[in-house]
Amino acid sequence: MSLHSTAQSLVSLAAEPGHEGGHASLSPFVTGGGALFILLLLLWITTRFNRDR
Repeated sequence: MSLHSTAQSLVSLAAEPGHEGGHASLSPFVTGGGALFILLLLLWITTRFNRDR
């Protein structure tokens, strides 16, 4: 199966009516903001434990 046909099948699955694409209460901004906060927290923790400098 080629990459192009795989991408076309995924697009057709995403475009099917009746699928809203996730839970109605999950806001993309809240999800993205939470992910950004977690990544920044992990970055801060990593830099605190890096005592090589």
